[in-house]
Amino acid sequence: MSQPSPAPSAPAGPRVPEAVHRRRWAILGVLMLSLLIVVLDNSILNVAVRTIAAPAPTGLGATQSELEWAINSYTLVFAGLLFTSGLLGDRLGRKKVLLFGITVFGIGSALAAFSGSPGELIAFRAVMGLGAAFVMPATLAVLMNVFERDEQPKAIGIWAGGVGLAIAIGPITGGLLLEHFWWGSIFLVNVPVVLLALVLMVRLVPDSRDPRPGRVDVPGVLLSVVGLVLLVYGIIRGGELADFTDVTVLAPVLGGLAVLVGFVLHERRSDHPAIDMAYFKKPAFSAAVAAIALVFFALMGVTFFSAFYLQSVRGYSALQSGLLLLPLAVAQMAFAPRARLVVERLGARVVCAAGMLLVALGLAAFALFDASTPVWVLEVVFFLQGAGMAHIMPPVTVAIMQALPREKAGSGSAINNTFRQVGGALGVAVLGSVLSSVYRGEIEGHLGGVPAALRATAGESVEATLAVAEKLGPAGRDLVAPAYQAFLDAMHVTAIASAAIALVGAVVVAAFLPGRAPTAPEAPEAGAPDADPGAGTPEAGTRAPGVPAARPAASVPASAAGTGESARR
Repeated sequence: MSQPSPAPSAPAGPRVPEAVHRRRWAILGVLMLSLLIVVLDNSILNVAVRTIAAPAPTGLGATQSELEWAINSYTLVFAGLLFTSGLLGDRLGRKKVLLFGITVFGIGSALAAFSGSPGELIAFRAVMGLGAAFVMPATLAVLMNVFERDEQPKAIGIWAGGVGLAIAIGPITGGLLLEHFWWGSIFLVNVPVVLLALVLMVRLVPDSRDPRPGRVDVPGVLLSVVGLVLLVYGIIRGGELADFTDVTVLAPVLGGLAVLVGFVLHERRSDHPAIDMAYFKKPAFSAAVAAIALVFFALMGVTFFSAFYLQSVRGYSALQSGLLLLPLAVAQMAFAPRARLVVERLGARVVCAAGMLLVALGLAAFALFDASTPVWVLEVVFFLQGAGMAHIMPPVTVAIMQALPREKAGSGSAINNTFRQVGGALGVAVLGSVLSSVYRGEIEGHLGGVPAALRATAGESVEATLAVAEKLGPAGRDLVAPAYQAFLDAMHVTAIASAAIALVGAVVVAAFLPGRAPTAPEAPEAGAPDADPGAGTPEAGTRAPGVPAARPAASVPASAAGTGESARR
């Protein structure tokens, strides 16, 4: 990455071409459409695993291991290529990368829908992960290049709210499709949405790139891919085995960490690094990155066990479980776009710390749930979690993206998404292992009457115990109540662990994120997106002659008041 440019003596004028500025909200809508299907599809598959496990023609007859890899092949490719795709977007053009990613994702979706075997499904899910890895960072990078700095917090808030919406409506969409169509419909539904997104992207989205990308840091790119793939594979493997001491877990995890350490050392010494490690010396930047990882570690872990709680213990269908998560999505959609207003008033430190505490409170509430907890209590907890997330994600994303020059928006987006993905995968694996080990310890004392051939299987999870109980008929009835209680005990322990992780995140952001922004106009910080008026602008061209340097007051939101951008108006 090139070194940040020296700060100019006066604030720079608007950098986005007028034609792009006029259609910026329509462009954001196209980006949200692309983001929606990528994030939604990753949650929609969880609803269909039972159907896919059924014998043909209902499903594919997939085993438990094959089902796990249908999910994990996507995650592995997605996480491993996020950083590389962001770098390529900065170099080749973010629109080109976005078009490539959404096309590959659509092709992978169509192939996955008509998979003839579990092996084919795993392979085509990996293709979908490849496409998604190029879509996710590009959406945020394009956003940073079509909105001026004063409007970026609002746009990022809407972007973050869309992520929450997609996570919540995935199970609902999957449930509705499976009630009326075959299992492949959960993938085939992506195709018409992809075609619509492609048409709108070609017509509306401008291209942008780093005008001075420098030489390609080939060793750095290769080290990042190998390190992330090894690390995420080890995390996934540890979650499968519920044992992080196994050699097949330790070897890739330690190997991945060693390669990533080598990546950092290489980047610090390179004269043309893929990412300038000096940015991590900024406390606000590092704290924001850590907050992203910690909040998704805690939240993805609780999302994992809440699905079993709602469906296995409470008896709700997949569709009903998805509907119960709607308050989480509603809260994010309602509060995320407005989080910038609270940040302007109180500062990112107070807002994000309060959001983390709210998430921790919601996670800790699961330690009090039982099989008869009123539904309205669940809804309130999900709403509080969504409200907390809505006041964390936009401010920390803004902190990450505005710390880097605008021409490096792809790299910043890749860092944001990589830490979120790795944090989420680690949360599912580690907290899933805690859930599994506590459950196994609780249920083992009740498996004495189970045939030896089924005993190991019966102790794996609440779903496995209930399946064995059903297979045993009347003799298995005595297993049902202990299985529910063992799961609740395991969920309580895991909920406390999740809440503790969220509290750590609250401490991190309270210690290192900046407080309330100064009210006096300030010159842009060296290396900030507006520091170089000519760098990284969309390729739609320069501003037409006669267009004033400052935008009309009507085009600048009132929320910009009190920020360093106020001199722009």
